[in-house]
Amino acid sequence: MTEERVQGAYRVLARTYRPGRLSELIGQEVLVRTVTNAFKTGRIAHAFLLSGIRGVGKTTTARILAKGLNCVGPDGKGGPTPEPCGVCASCVAIGEDRSLDVIEMDAASQTGKADVLDLVQGIQLAPAASRFKVYILDEVHMLSEKAWNALLKTVEEPPPHAKFVFATTEIRKVPVTVLSRCQRFELRRVEPARLAAHLAEVCRKEGVEVEPAALDLLASAAEGSVRDALSLLDQAIAVGEGRVEAALVQDMLGLADRGRLLDLLEAAMGREPGRVLDRQGELHALGADPRMVLQDLLHLVHLASRLAAGIAPERLGEPLPGPLLDRLAALARGSDLPRLARAWQVLLKGLEEVRAAPDAAAAAEMVLLRLACLAELPPPAELARLLRAQAGAAAPSLPAIAGTSTAPAAPIGRPAPEPATSSAGMVPRRAPPSTARSGDGPAARAAAAEPASPAPLETPARFADLVALLRERGHGPLAGWLVEGVHLVRLEPGLLEIRPRPGLPRELPGQLAEALGGLTGRRWMVALSELPGEPTLAEQAEAARARRIAELGRTGPIKGLLELFPGAEIVDVRPAAPAAALGATEEEGRG
Repeated sequence: MTEERVQGAYRVLARTYRPGRLSELIGQEVLVRTVTNAFKTGRIAHAFLLSGIRGVGKTTTARILAKGLNCVGPDGKGGPTPEPCGVCASCVAIGEDRSLDVIEMDAASQTGKADVLDLVQGIQLAPAASRFKVYILDEVHMLSEKAWNALLKTVEEPPPHAKFVFATTEIRKVPVTVLSRCQRFELRRVEPARLAAHLAEVCRKEGVEVEPAALDLLASAAEGSVRDALSLLDQAIAVGEGRVEAALVQDMLGLADRGRLLDLLEAAMGREPGRVLDRQGELHALGADPRMVLQDLLHLVHLASRLAAGIAPERLGEPLPGPLLDRLAALARGSDLPRLARAWQVLLKGLEEVRAAPDAAAAAEMVLLRLACLAELPPPAELARLLRAQAGAAAPSLPAIAGTSTAPAAPIGRPAPEPATSSAGMVPRRAPPSTARSGDGPAARAAAAEPASPAPLETPARFADLVALLRERGHGPLAGWLVEGVHLVRLEPGLLEIRPRPGLPRELPGQLAEALGGLTGRRWMVALSELPGEPTLAEQAEAARARRIAELGRTGPIKGLLELFPGAEIVDVRPAAPAAALGATEEEGRG
């Protein structure tokens, strides 16, 4: 055993196997190459910003940089190096956290301006025993705005003997003014296969027997964090009393056996509710957490979706045994992407329900049964088409808002048919044909040649028809104001009494009277009233839309569609285009 003991206490694996050189970092090739080249050429930045998830190596990298900047080599004559010797006085002092020239500050607890001012005052002093003073600030996104302002100028122009290394898990919370003054490095998550290999090497050095499947489980649970992986391995060694087995790791992590999970997913996607309940019951009896079961199923669905999208199995980055990978690939081949995407949505929604349910096991069973029921359904677009075909006709359309036309436009390239009626439902009057004869004289012929002025129109009986008439005859702004902001109190031939909403133009009554007079050939009086009147046309249309949505949700094929997709809702209804117009458009497209 190579357990390092400090003052009689066990030193955890995450500290025992912490890298001491850049070359020992795992999965950070870009950072290692960039910093190594900077040290070789002497182009070393005065401020570094390291970001990434917890446990990926930010603080470790900062300490390696501090050692490398101050290392003098075993002979005391070396310069800055990416591979610190670890034996010189400076390396030993930094490694033991007792160097006066490497100052670490926890910005999560020291967030104020006063903390930063103390640091800034000390920067001006020369190093006590090293080449550089290195300031390591962890979780710098926690610093207050005033603290950043106090530090900003020093970060931009520090003294030649000072270097900064910032570390954060929330790069988006760091001010842009700071980002522009630092050399940035994003430390990546370590791939599961790489983590598993690292854990296997640690077990070899520790003399611990371990099953490869157990290492795969630990690496997957660590989610790319080296520190988390080593901490979990430490726990697994303690649980297994020196031997790490897959079954013990599963129990320790609350995971279900992946083979059983795949059985469960295959049963759900195969629409076998009885088998689903059996497999879930087995997992529950083995102590699997219902929430973890759904999370693991989500992971398997994601992997199957990637396979269905054409990703090669070796590129999944998932340490699955060969037989399980073959079964997952078969599941992907038998399920198209829309089905897998629907399974993902059901499980994701179900996970929220399980977390909120008083009985997590029962809620998980209901989610899985729902998944089994929906697995064989066609895609939503195809399902909607089938429901429409079964209903035999399209859903009734909503009443049109005043001023809008539901008649189809004439296809491009064809003359538009002459309308028989106006959108207000009134038949326009036509001028009588001329009865002038050739012998009636030049004056009569000249009168017949002049274009006839539009004949006056009859007053519509409904306010909506009146507004539609205004819109049709070129008074769009007036019609828009009437639709959105006017309550009708009374409408009679020659009299319009309204209650306008605040904000409408003062000249609206006069403009409206003039427009109506020109259209109908009679004098109009537009009176303002304080009576409540009818709802505006826009409010009436919205109320009709809401009623139609409620009706569709209570009866008919749409009700069945909503029941098949829990959580779905009708957000809008629109008039359906007439079949004749659709046929004409398709015919025109083929032509």
